[in-house]
Amino acid sequence: MRRTAARAGAGAGAVADASAEAVASMPGTAAGAAAPTAPTAQRMVTEFAFELPRGYVDESGTVHRDGIMRLATARDELIPMRDMRVQENPAYLSVVLLGRVITRLGTLPLVHDGVVENMFASDLAFLQDFYRQINAEGHTRAGVTCPHCEQQFEVELGGSRLGES
Repeated sequence: MRRTAARAGAGAGAVADASAEAVASMPGTAAGAAAPTAPTAQRMVTEFAFELPRGYVDESGTVHRDGIMRLATARDELIPMRDMRVQENPAYLSVVLLGRVITRLGTLPLVHDGVVENMFASDLAFLQDFYRQINAEGHTRAGVTCPHCEQQFEVELGGSRLGES
């Protein structure tokens, strides 16, 4: 299961290029040390590559595993709340939401909630976790310290369903 950041429409080569650019722009690296001191514009990564554990099987039997998911907007999380299927069954929220933010899956011409609806449960769980990770800046856990014993541990901040915090 691959979880790597990539630019829009980028293949595996572009993922490597993006990683090389990120390393080259870091202070203290050989490439970063040779770079001019003028401030450079930073790009925000808004699309992330993923690989499904099992893969979506379309009507012709083709398995689609590689995909791209973009960051969710407030609109992406609000619009599904008006969907009758979500109003009748709140568990359907993740299906509708993922159908909005997955921009590519294998060679499918279009990804929508009907595609997500027909995925294996393990792939749906993977995508729900991946959604939480990329929309919570990489993870949904926070390090905390117990005020009584001062032991450090992590707590889960994410809600139980997509669209909840």
